[in-house]
Amino acid sequence: MKRKRVGLLFGGRSVEHEVSLASATSILKALDTSHYDVSLIAVAPDGSWHLGSPALPPAAAIDGKRVELLPAPGKHTLVAASHEDLGSAANLDIIFPIIHGSGGEDGSLQGLLEMAGVAYVGSGVLGSALQMDKEVTKRLLSAAGLPVVPWVDVRRAEIAAWDEAASARVVSELGLPLFVKPANLGSSVGISRVGASDALPAALREAARYDTKIVVERGLDAREIEVAILGNDPYEASVPGEIRTQHEFYDYAAKYADRSTELIIPAELSESETHSIRQLAIEAARTLESSGLARVDFLLDRENGDLYINEVNSLPGFTEASMYPRMWEASGLPYASLLDRLIELGLDRHRERSELETQFRAR
Repeated sequence: MKRKRVGLLFGGRSVEHEVSLASATSILKALDTSHYDVSLIAVAPDGSWHLGSPALPPAAAIDGKRVELLPAPGKHTLVAASHEDLGSAANLDIIFPIIHGSGGEDGSLQGLLEMAGVAYVGSGVLGSALQMDKEVTKRLLSAAGLPVVPWVDVRRAEIAAWDEAASARVVSELGLPLFVKPANLGSSVGISRVGASDALPAALREAARYDTKIVVERGLDAREIEVAILGNDPYEASVPGEIRTQHEFYDYAAKYADRSTELIIPAELSESETHSIRQLAIEAARTLESSGLARVDFLLDRENGDLYINEVNSLPGFTEASMYPRMWEASGLPYASLLDRLIELGLDRHRERSELETQFRAR
């Protein structure tokens, strides 16, 4: 069987650059070399693309040859900035993008891949953009009748004129505590928990360091439950997992540094709770045009048992210790087999879209 040429694309210009390197390292290690030839494509913090050797750690690819992917359908090849021949490493059957955050999972990268006509793993332009924007996610899920935590959005331009009256309006509508988040970011960067109204302006300014739109939502005393989604619709939902942390919330340190954070898979839920959560995860993925993979995060109110969809992630963390692959492992799909499925789903989606006609023909 001919091996598929997979371009593993990672790094990026966002604050989640290091998280992406960790995901790429785990994926490279697990890809079956009898099925795949891998081209490592690192996106440096300045946005330049570099071709690295799969014999070296992904971090080393940042120092590789400068390359580009041209928006020319049908070629599926990387081009060296120096115009030299890159050999077989330049020819790609599919790209596996694992760039977290801005420029990687917000639809912009997917737009380039669509223009280039190359198959890729994960959601398309629209699905990626919808899932990345927490405020648009809430609007669409709410319109579909799915449960979300009450929120308001604040634009960066409003913050300069923010006053006590504005804080009082938000608190009167949502209560305390509050969570303040950049609308388009991941890994809990820029998120603050606000326990008093006079702390709200500083939290807004912190979030505005990373985005021009900020989400302010009601703070809940809730369990954090997650479900992994796989498929191009129809979807499959994994067993749920739960995150337990000693921090005020599941912040960056709790995710990547604090060894006391517990990942419990499967989550300790009743049969009916598990069924409801898995069904809601599938409905959320469908509402937000997910393809390939997604992780749906829930909040389960400790006081009254109400369940809310918190957010949907189109390119979740992908180390072997990350929740997404661990939930599938617990559901009977090992890490390496999960990668195989995702690659096939990306190729299937590309084949289906390639069959669409792009020129009008009278029948």
